[in-house]
Amino acid sequence: MKAHPMVGDTLLAALIASFDLLLLIARVVEPQTEPRPAVWYVTLPVIAGVVVPLVFRRRHPIIAAYLTLAVGIPHSLLMIGVASMITQCVALYTLVAYVSRRAALLYLAVGEVIALIQTPWQHPEEWVVSLIVINLSVAFSWALGEFNGARRAYNAEVEQRLRLLETERDQQARIAVAEERARIARELHDVVAHAVSVMVVQADGAAYAVHTQPELAERAVKTISSTGREALTELRRLLGVLRSEQADGERTPQPGTQSLSDLAERVRTVGLPVQLDIVGNIDDLPAGVGLGIYRIVQEALTNSLKHAGPGSSAAVRVERDGERVQLSIVDNGHRATGTLVGVSGGNGLIGMRERALVFGGTLEAGPRASGGWQVNAILPIGNS
Repeated sequence: MKAHPMVGDTLLAALIASFDLLLLIARVVEPQTEPRPAVWYVTLPVIAGVVVPLVFRRRHPIIAAYLTLAVGIPHSLLMIGVASMITQCVALYTLVAYVSRRAALLYLAVGEVIALIQTPWQHPEEWVVSLIVINLSVAFSWALGEFNGARRAYNAEVEQRLRLLETERDQQARIAVAEERARIARELHDVVAHAVSVMVVQADGAAYAVHTQPELAERAVKTISSTGREALTELRRLLGVLRSEQADGERTPQPGTQSLSDLAERVRTVGLPVQLDIVGNIDDLPAGVGLGIYRIVQEALTNSLKHAGPGSSAAVRVERDGERVQLSIVDNGHRATGTLVGVSGGNGLIGMRERALVFGGTLEAGPRASGGWQVNAILPIGNS
């Protein structure tokens, strides 16, 4: 536990006062000692007046300094001891270290004027030596104050930088949390939108075929069941990320480029024929890029499934060209104008663009001149 500064300053004042008290005792014991001390009820208050201001020198440094200087005049005239010179040196040190050089310089100038007047009058034979001793003591005190002031300024700068680093770390943590929430929101949107679209299409088909084609309706119901289970599995994984406080817990593997064939097969089962072409080696792509490719293809096929209409088909092409991957998802469906507006303004297309921008890529989506809809994206691999 750190002691209060006033405790140390009180001990310092008592130590300086003890020097003068010892000198007084020595003069009383040795009657022949010169100069003779003044009566005790004069010397003791003067000694107290010189050293007591040191007790609050850090709380009120300027007041304490000038009090020691003022009481130091009668102390020197009475030739009591060395307390006045020591306390003035301590006061000068305090001004340099804790206040400013300007305040210390003004105090030094006043003290020098007093010393130049008082020293030759009190010590006419040794005044030069006395002034040299005084100035050496003053120089040492100033140098010590400069050193301590520089050290305190350095410590203050270090503390300020640590506080800034802590603030920056907290801001980075908040940014990371916000980014993670945005990523999870995109994942939830992709999972729910794809699964619900498939289930709605299958449910509509089962409702039409339940009486005329029971086998087809049964297949549609099974597809709804399997799609719902897959969606629940992914939702549990994402919610587990939100609930878990440990980053190293169990995680279900996220889909990537290796899951594109399964995705295309599920969409075919729903009723939208999909041709999947993969050019180049995409198995060694970074996990983030692989997930981004999968989600873009999934969202594009989900939009085709919802808006392309009966009798439509889709084609997916994934081509690795050096350090980038080109995606092309097209369908030949016929959308109404209102549907186009809905797609372009929906969260799905926004999510696809955001996924492409995360990796420094681009994404364009819109109607084809020959009919249908197209999504083209380029994802750099080196930026992941």
